[in-house]
Amino acid sequence: MLRKVEGIVIRTTDYGETNKIVILFTREMGKIGVMARGAKKPQSRLTPVSQLFIYGHFLVQIGSGLGTLQQGEIISSFRNLSEDLYKAAYAAYLVELTDKLTEEKKTNPYLFELLYQTLYFMNEGLDIEILTSIYEMKMLSLAGIHPKLDGCASCSNTEGKFAFSIREGGFICHRCYHKDPNHMRISEAALKLLRLFYFFDLKRLGKISVKDTTKKEIKAVISALYDEYSGLNLKSKRFLTQLERFNQQ
Repeated sequence: MLRKVEGIVIRTTDYGETNKIVILFTREMGKIGVMARGAKKPQSRLTPVSQLFIYGHFLVQIGSGLGTLQQGEIISSFRNLSEDLYKAAYAAYLVELTDKLTEEKKTNPYLFELLYQTLYFMNEGLDIEILTSIYEMKMLSLAGIHPKLDGCASCSNTEGKFAFSIREGGFICHRCYHKDPNHMRISEAALKLLRLFYFFDLKRLGKISVKDTTKKEIKAVISALYDEYSGLNLKSKRFLTQLERFNQQ
């Protein structure tokens, strides 16, 4: 069956001397795998459309197993992401996270739009660390993680001073600090942004300015959540962490 889909290339794997297996995250069909025959040949018409981060329309032959990429039309190559090592590292992490947390052929138009909007904003030069944190927060539910962010995870109180508890799975108030001796004391700004990132619509994102110290607090909480509950061990995340450490030296 031939289908035209709108998709983003989230993974590519060389197959044989001339072919590529391309994993597309599509608006219409969710995640699908297709064989791009001859895509490793420089002169192939499939070479440009089978690169990581490419956003476009793809004509695919779909069967019971691996499909076949017949042709593609690029809408955006997100060139700024591909040409900058730092941006490419963040974008690679997002697409690998998407790949690991989605099932084959399970349609999720909301997630497709979220991935597209995030890559678009990154390509346009918006704060790449904040965009990554927003994406990670919105992917928590797909990882089976549902943090309590609208009150205390232990007593449900909505007033008082709050910290973050990985063990309790969300905010805890000062009355419950004793229940988790390892709770993370973070600023009011970080607490508010964690809640905001989880609930708000990315399309409404305007100019956003966050202190580096607040970004570090947010990153620490999100990383701890994924480390504790997701079971993921992403190559792109390890590389990104090394790159961030190198840049801080």
